[in-house]
Amino acid sequence: MSGTDALRMTATDSALRGYGTARTLRTGGKVLPEHARAHNRSLVLQTLFQRGPMSRADLARETGLTRVTISDLVAELMVDGFIAERGVREASGPGKPAMLVDLDREGHRIVGIDLSGTDRILGAILTLDGEIVVRRDIPLPAGDAVVAALSALIRELVADSQVPVLGVGIGTPGIVDDDGVVLTAPTFGWSGLALRAILAGELGLPILVANDANAAVLAEYTFGGAGEDVLLVKVDRGVGSGLLAGGQPMRGGRFAAGEIGHVTVGTDGGPSCACGKDGCLEAWLSAPALTARLATAGDADRDGILRDAGERLGIALAPVVGALDLSEIVLSGPPELLDGPLAEQAAETLRTRTLAEFHEGLRVRMTEQGADIVLRGAAVMVLSGRLGVS
Repeated sequence: MSGTDALRMTATDSALRGYGTARTLRTGGKVLPEHARAHNRSLVLQTLFQRGPMSRADLARETGLTRVTISDLVAELMVDGFIAERGVREASGPGKPAMLVDLDREGHRIVGIDLSGTDRILGAILTLDGEIVVRRDIPLPAGDAVVAALSALIRELVADSQVPVLGVGIGTPGIVDDDGVVLTAPTFGWSGLALRAILAGELGLPILVANDANAAVLAEYTFGGAGEDVLLVKVDRGVGSGLLAGGQPMRGGRFAAGEIGHVTVGTDGGPSCACGKDGCLEAWLSAPALTARLATAGDADRDGILRDAGERLGIALAPVVGALDLSEIVLSGPPELLDGPLAEQAAETLRTRTLAEFHEGLRVRMTEQGADIVLRGAAVMVLSGRLGVS
């Protein structure tokens, strides 16, 4: 990392820690002069990120900024290596053809890490458009060896990136604060682990850390076509959720928003949960619990078991949908469990337990991003934290 890069990293350190907490993910218009420079940089980058190559005049019209301001910002962003000229537009009339500019999409890569797997750590090198160009995975070690293994995997991916790495995004189970401290992650035995600071110190790179479900909902927002009010339910060895309201990540005053796995669903008891209670959503819905229940049942009972789990999910989510007026629920996890009867029953339960006039059109659907959703969400974390785009 060059000295200039180090200075930029220091200057953006606070933005990296709070990549989505103090502003909406997507920049939408002009602001006051005292905040204008950084905001307008992000506005230009966001416009190019969404729209692709444009002339400087196009950018001025699209953003509402003056041509002089656009010219200055584009020049600055070209020096920083974030924008590149892409040749002239084909002439369609008299006059000099316009030079097009775009994000330098091939000039940087992003490293994404997914720690939510049961037995492996997943890593990838991604483009700025969220495409995975290199994959790596390593066995999940036991106990205190996780951080060292994670650091080694990131070093390997950075070495393979061939172009500068914009940053490293990490999605992990557990509750994570704005400083990238994992407040608790029982899966790893972590409590108060300053994961971002540890890795940034070792690697000299911008590091962003978030809960895996919170990372996943960012991927659905940026690359999956979700709207600005969406709840993503992530089902694997546990159950968690990520929430956007008005395009803003919702993480709560204690950073535990979306921790729905240990909400008790129903008054009929239910299976025992690892937390010590009976009838938690996770005990009904986690992939291991559902798989075990289905394994002991006959084919005739399969749909009933899945519909029962879907109903429990709908019971847990109905107050959230009603309170926040959500229009879309996205499910991420094993499609053989979640897609079909479970999703259908969850949608039906939500419709019957919320105000029908407003929530009749509520969608419950599977993500189309499959197992890559946390890796791609990690890329969005970096894009938002480093460039202010999503």
